[in-house]
Amino acid sequence: MNKFWIILLHTYLNKLKSKSFIITTIVTALFIFGISNLENIINYFDKDEKTVVSVIDETGELLPFIKEQVKSTDEKVTLELYDGTLEEAEKDVTEGKYEGVLTLSYNDEGLPKGTYKANSITNSDATFTMQTAMQQVKVAMATNQLGLTETQISQLYEEVEFETVALEENAKTEEELNSARGIVYILLFMIYMAVILYANMIAMEVATEKSSRVMEILISSVSPVKQMFGKILGIALLSITQFGVLLLVGYFSIKQNVGSSGEPGFLQFVGLDNIPASTIIYAVIFFLLGYLLFATLAAVLGSLVSRIEDVQQMITPMTLLVVAAFMIAMFGLGNPENSFITITSFIPFFSPMIMFLRVGMLNVPGWEVALGIGLLVGTIILLALFGARVYRGGVLLYDKSSSFKDVKKALQLTKKS
Repeated sequence: MNKFWIILLHTYLNKLKSKSFIITTIVTALFIFGISNLENIINYFDKDEKTVVSVIDETGELLPFIKEQVKSTDEKVTLELYDGTLEEAEKDVTEGKYEGVLTLSYNDEGLPKGTYKANSITNSDATFTMQTAMQQVKVAMATNQLGLTETQISQLYEEVEFETVALEENAKTEEELNSARGIVYILLFMIYMAVILYANMIAMEVATEKSSRVMEILISSVSPVKQMFGKILGIALLSITQFGVLLLVGYFSIKQNVGSSGEPGFLQFVGLDNIPASTIIYAVIFFLLGYLLFATLAAVLGSLVSRIEDVQQMITPMTLLVVAAFMIAMFGLGNPENSFITITSFIPFFSPMIMFLRVGMLNVPGWEVALGIGLLVGTIILLALFGARVYRGGVLLYDKSSSFKDVKKALQLTKKS
């Protein structure tokens, strides 16, 4: 076992100290920090920017009402009555004195209508603010023309009462579904990113050692199973380290922005405040099993190539499997009871994402969960046993070929070694 731990720690520490890992972690952490603080960053640069729009009010009475609505919606947009002709206003807009010119008038029904002219219409926020303000004034005028009372108006815009009730015993409530959807969504992305990033890293690690011929020495002193799983678990520790750093950065960054001033906390913000303990346990189980499955497959595939350049070509089918599982799971978020979702949840390469999706959002019978986990564990064991044989011979292949036909060659080399 000492050799196993040496390989595991060497793989972990070697990657942990690498410049690529450090730079990737820092850049990703900064990206997460930037996304979670995006609104504050935008507001910082826009805090002194005002959008001043000149207004030609042909009605002589609409501007005060619209101006009041605009002020209550967005204080950065200012409407100013223009004392001049439309041609003069357009010239001032062209010269940059105003953001644009808004012409107010009445339509045939005596309701407000407007025409907005600007050098460009890319400032959609200002346009939306003015349009919304005019809409509110139009509604007020239209209801007044119809002779509706304030009570009738409030009834007209009152939200419809609509309640969803599940008749199935122990079915999840709407709140529980929202919470489950939150953690399922997060875990799906975590599994997807872990497989794409770290399985590729495992394949690259094996191919790199093969290209340096150090593998010939290692394979003679360490059993292929210890060597393969030493690398798999070493990279697993690396992934936990990186994910831990990124999750902490994201957690504290969002908590700082959402949890202040009496606003909902971070967990309430993402809908994760009432998650059952069983869901957390299943999340860990399916994440680990999913990683082990694809990491083992990546190690086997990486052992079949003799050049680093061929790694991507060899692991492409595995990547497509992960993408397919992710796309199916995204569909399943909106319809987890679909028959197709149920069937694919028992396919081992899809189970980590899709079975967890069902467990998180539905009351899945215990035997179905046990069967899904059993099939997944069984596949990992069979892949590990078969993979160890392929791995032992595959790491001794140095041909230029990088196709799946090399599996047969690898098995033949294993028998001879």
